[in-house]
Amino acid sequence: MKKMIGPASLFFLLLVLSGLLPGRSAPAGNNYLIGLAVIIQVICLTNLFWNKNKAKVQACSDVAALVMAFLWLWDLFTGRLEILNKFLYPAPGNILKLFTSEFPVMLKGLFNSIQLLAGGYILALLIAIPLALIIGWRGRLYLAVKPLTKVLGPIPPIVYIPYAIAILPTFKASSVFVIFIGAFWPVFINTLNGVFNIEKKIIDTARMLNVKEMPMLFQVILPGALPSIITGATIGLVFSFILLTAAEMIGATSGIGWYVKYFSDFADYPRVIVGIIFMGFVVTVITYFFDRAESYLLRWRR
Repeated sequence: MKKMIGPASLFFLLLVLSGLLPGRSAPAGNNYLIGLAVIIQVICLTNLFWNKNKAKVQACSDVAALVMAFLWLWDLFTGRLEILNKFLYPAPGNILKLFTSEFPVMLKGLFNSIQLLAGGYILALLIAIPLALIIGWRGRLYLAVKPLTKVLGPIPPIVYIPYAIAILPTFKASSVFVIFIGAFWPVFINTLNGVFNIEKKIIDTARMLNVKEMPMLFQVILPGALPSIITGATIGLVFSFILLTAAEMIGATSGIGWYVKYFSDFADYPRVIVGIIFMGFVVTVITYFFDRAESYLLRWRR
């Protein structure tokens, strides 16, 4: 137990002591830094006493140690020793203080971003999965479509952004279209391969039981290809985030990508850093729920 909490507790103490010392960071910023360290340590200790899985407890402790070590070094080189340029590298306490004040603004922008992301990504899932099930199930059609995926799939979706903005009536429509393209091909290709590579004995058994085509597709083929579908959906989600940010940086007037681009144009680097941290937080939360859904859908593999 001591080994599990040792590094995290060490960096917790270093971070708290660093926050108590005078430096370039404002006193209020130091308080935010200490507060964050306390929250991380409380989460770590709570997980230690309530989680029975030692591997997960160890992982939580290691993550907490790495985060606090990073914050301590950041504060040491910016707020204490002042080695780094304060214009480009603000102290972490000041960043945390700014994060709390800017959070409502970023949250409002997030709502607009999620609308674009969900529109393109969900549309890609709804079209790519059934289409790939049908094509992958029919061998001749699969052999005809497979070469096309090798040509069209690798094209970077970001190249469609200027064209989509030019021909579609609104920025929202063009953004949804580009996100759709970026998510469609990974989901479609992985689902296609998953369907085609299902073991033949499973198909033969279903045919012996006189399973009709529609039940075959959605009760036999779909579960069999689900691991490949999840892999494609994960890759598609990553591409969707990248394209969402790129699209917002080019033509949006709100959103998390726009927030970073807007303040970078004015060289307001504290807010740029705040926007990047907020992006990381949002991606982490969405990925967490995505992983939970994956664990539920693939629970039969455990």
